[in-house]
Amino acid sequence: MEALYTSTAVVALAEIGDKTQLLAILLATRFRAPVPIILGILLATLANHFLAALVGVSAANLLDGEWFRYIIAASFVLMGLWTLIPDKLDDLDDKPTRFGAFLATLIAFFLVEMGDKTQLATIALGARFDQIIWVTAGTTLGMMLANVPAVFLGHELIERVPLNIVRFIAAALFVVIGVWLALQTAGWV
Repeated sequence: MEALYTSTAVVALAEIGDKTQLLAILLATRFRAPVPIILGILLATLANHFLAALVGVSAANLLDGEWFRYIIAASFVLMGLWTLIPDKLDDLDDKPTRFGAFLATLIAFFLVEMGDKTQLATIALGARFDQIIWVTAGTTLGMMLANVPAVFLGHELIERVPLNIVRFIAAALFVVIGVWLALQTAGWV
């Protein structure tokens, strides 16, 4: 259950102000169809994060060793630093789509999530916990916790939530997990 709880918390916090959350707002504004957008986010995240967790678990099993655990710890610290860099809505493509809300969301979310910090966090969490299903469930739940309110509340949410504070908390969480993993690997805790 630790894998589920940790994965949920890490991704929910990291997703605040992230490019995919901004994409959710953009899609909600464009289509005004929350249910298909939410279903598209859910399925795209399940597919993307399942593959990411699978990569993390596979890498951990192939590269099992103390040095690999230090790399995982360092990756959490680096993701924490990356979280401090805000994403911008300007970076997203605002062209009209010929697909409906569900398909546009499914494709856009899957593609935008590629190489995103939450996908990389899912890989690291998969490597850390060696539990594909619980990590996928947790990271997907974290994405939904951050994105469903964005679909319904859109710009009002972004204007009222102090993103700098949330970004700092998410960054601190990543760094604390990374340091904790390094200390565990060293045998100090």
